[in-house]
Amino acid sequence: MQEQPDARTAFADGPRLLADIGATHARFALQTAPGTYRGVAVLKCDDFAGIVPLLRFYLQEHADTRLHHAALALANPVSGDYVRMTNRPWEFSTDAVRRELGLTTLLIVNDFTALAMAIPGLKADDLMQVGSGKPAPNAVIGVLGPGTGLGVSGVIPTLDGFVTLGSEGGHVNFAPADEREFAVLQLAWREWKHVSNERLISGPGMEIVYRALAHRNGVNARTRDSAAIITGALEEKDALCIETLECFCGMLGSAAANLAVTLGAFGGIFIGGGIVPRLKEWFKTSPFRTRFESKGRFTDYIADIPTFVISTPHVAFDGVATILSEHLRGRSGANTLMDRIQQLQHELTPAEQRVATLVLEQPRLVLNEPIAEIARLADVSQPTVIRFCRSLGFLGLADFKLKFASSLTGSIPVRHSQVRISDSTHDLSAKVIDNTVSAILKFRDQLDVHAIDRAIELVSRARRIEFYALGNSRVVALDGQHKFFRFRIPSALYGDSHLFTLAAGLLGPGDVVVAISNSGGLPELLAAVDAARAAGADVIAITSSQSPLARRATVCLAVDHAEDSTHFLSMISRILQLLLIDIMAVGVSVDVHHARAGADGGQEGELEGRALISHLDS
Repeated sequence: MQEQPDARTAFADGPRLLADIGATHARFALQTAPGTYRGVAVLKCDDFAGIVPLLRFYLQEHADTRLHHAALALANPVSGDYVRMTNRPWEFSTDAVRRELGLTTLLIVNDFTALAMAIPGLKADDLMQVGSGKPAPNAVIGVLGPGTGLGVSGVIPTLDGFVTLGSEGGHVNFAPADEREFAVLQLAWREWKHVSNERLISGPGMEIVYRALAHRNGVNARTRDSAAIITGALEEKDALCIETLECFCGMLGSAAANLAVTLGAFGGIFIGGGIVPRLKEWFKTSPFRTRFESKGRFTDYIADIPTFVISTPHVAFDGVATILSEHLRGRSGANTLMDRIQQLQHELTPAEQRVATLVLEQPRLVLNEPIAEIARLADVSQPTVIRFCRSLGFLGLADFKLKFASSLTGSIPVRHSQVRISDSTHDLSAKVIDNTVSAILKFRDQLDVHAIDRAIELVSRARRIEFYALGNSRVVALDGQHKFFRFRIPSALYGDSHLFTLAAGLLGPGDVVVAISNSGGLPELLAAVDAARAAGADVIAITSSQSPLARRATVCLAVDHAEDSTHFLSMISRILQLLLIDIMAVGVSVDVHHARAGADGGQEGELEGRALISHLDS
């Protein structure tokens, strides 16, 4: 890997932080240009209490580098904002980490998805082929690799590139192929009812194989970890260590063959992870390839599929860098293409800037009009429109429109979609819907899940809930009052400043006030909240995070969407407030379900919990 970036290809917004974080080690780098990395470091995860201390330790060496974008590959399934690591006691909110580090973008991806993404770019020098076979062009590729766990993924070719599979295939049931492997499985069964491939075809699994074979062979062997077993086999020529590696590689061959026939992976099976590359040339003579081809009636089928060991270090950096680059380029479906046009606008020629302005101000018009009309509206020539598209990296106007249309779906920012007097009913309808969906998606990414957890806890055990709101917010308060009354929690709504000031003085410990306000600065509402807190009640504020109401509340569910409420109704803010009411209500219904399921053995409580959720959905 090169260390110095080429100034002509360096990223305009600075280096990007990349990491490959496993259960044992975390590998970091700063990508300064495509294919260019500096500051490569390997840290031990055991030295850190969580993901944030780990990241801060690495970044303190690069305190003078301003970072905007980062992508982390984790040895973990990734779904949604909240991540709980499988092989480490770490859990975190992706967006909370992003905010804490001051990043614009933070992607979390599965480590083998990142590895799979790097495979199409590997060269012959990056690989060691094991056995025969030749990869078929434009064919599916399988990826697996033992480390602390067993990662599994795949690469599927498409017309405009390829996609990777997010898979947890390492957790399929382990199937022994001979008596020796059955002895290993029997020992594993003493610890786990379900024995997956990952339990045995991994670093910790190698240690189980070693213990099982020692017991089977009647050998009083000293305890070794996987690194010591590999050293004992390759350097000390210890018989038990050699047999352990042979058994391990045979099991890996079976797993690789199963993946190959499952995917139809005629593009080859590629092996990564931290264990096999350390075996080097010995792996070529191991039982791996023989077992791989031992597929009964499908031996001829699988014999043509090549198998490779990925020998280049830090290959996951290339994959996670590609995923981050594609995300920032707009292929992820997020609205990054509009942002990219804004960021690059100053680098365009004056004529191209006029095209960019038209795209930003009237995106749907650009999608629907031919090149002649786009050129006329931007007051440029038709070749200038083409040059604008090519300046952004597209082949032409058609290619630009295709990618632009996918990036606009449900995510046009409000500032680019103002309703105009000249808009048709179709255009104004699309703008209102797109603005709302865009705001909801942004709101989802910025949710403070810890605050929501606290709010759900408060209302779940509330003796009484009172909703305080004035003006437009009364609609949201009424919806909340109806929802929580269905849980048989005494609920009341006060939309008059004199009444909720009086009501607040009658509250006590165990009572909860839900105060809803766009501005969070109404004096009457603040006085009522102060009275409620003084009486011992808790207050949940649905308001702006920087408002006086937020500072007075027990917990704030922030709605920071900005709208000009002096001229327009707060339409989108109202919808976001309603969503928070729904989230709390569903959270309470889940708590009710769990409590009743535990009390009555499960079935009746589950049915009642589902009925509550059904009430909310209706």
